[in-house]
Amino acid sequence: MPNESRRSVRHTFALGAMTLSCLLAGPTWSGPVDATAFRVCADPNNLPFSNSDGSGFENKLAQLIAQDLGQHVVYTWWAQRRGFIRNTLKAQTCDVVMGVPAKLDMVEVTRPYYRSTYVFVSRADRHYDLTSIQDPRLRNLSIGVQLIGDDGYNTPPAHALGEQGIIANLVGYTVYGDYRRSSPPARIVEAVAQGDVDVAAVWGPLAGYFAQRSDIPLRLTPISDTGAFQPLMFTFDIAIGVRKGDHARQQAIDAALARHQPEIRQLLEAYQVPLVGGDQTDEAK
Repeated sequence: MPNESRRSVRHTFALGAMTLSCLLAGPTWSGPVDATAFRVCADPNNLPFSNSDGSGFENKLAQLIAQDLGQHVVYTWWAQRRGFIRNTLKAQTCDVVMGVPAKLDMVEVTRPYYRSTYVFVSRADRHYDLTSIQDPRLRNLSIGVQLIGDDGYNTPPAHALGEQGIIANLVGYTVYGDYRRSSPPARIVEAVAQGDVDVAAVWGPLAGYFAQRSDIPLRLTPISDTGAFQPLMFTFDIAIGVRKGDHARQQAIDAALARHQPEIRQLLEAYQVPLVGGDQTDEAK
């Protein structure tokens, strides 16, 4: 895979993570593994994906699959930032990660269970209706972008805008956020609602969930005209990850995903996940 494609995969995995720091000194596992346990590695403060109260869509999906397999869900809670896979799945404290890019090469992946994309978020009353990453209006608008770190690993929209020389009007919001607050990555969507920025480029599932809950009506449009910035990727298949070589578990989860496709789609739609292939323009209010 080209370096930029690898970078894009890392970008999206970090977006599925979106938290500041590990909550524990480091999980360890001792004693026999319960064969009836569906052991999931998850972030306790990362809506809409996962939460310690079970309210994320990945929590709901884990419950659905565990029931199908005749098991019960057991969590290892760990903030999803760099090192998450190493400290959980590879450390064998758990067996499953509920949302990873389908091309993530550090795990064995199931069939994808959804495909989503980056979107522009703006206030409905501004009537921007932006879609193109090359729209000339972007040069004169303040733009919120998600930033992963100071080492060049930033999100595809941030890179694409930078390649066009659109830099001075960018406002960065780290995907790790302030972990003392609920759902740290939601701040970028809140900034649009509050008028702190005119528009934001946000990973679709995060944008859809928090736009729906905004008191200010927000508009979501998928980012288009990205071909000039290849190999950067803006749209990703998301799958479930297990340890390398764990083919039996991978195949069992694959079969469960196939059996429950209608329920899974309903779950994603309930959480306002922008699903590529359907109507991707949606006013959240």
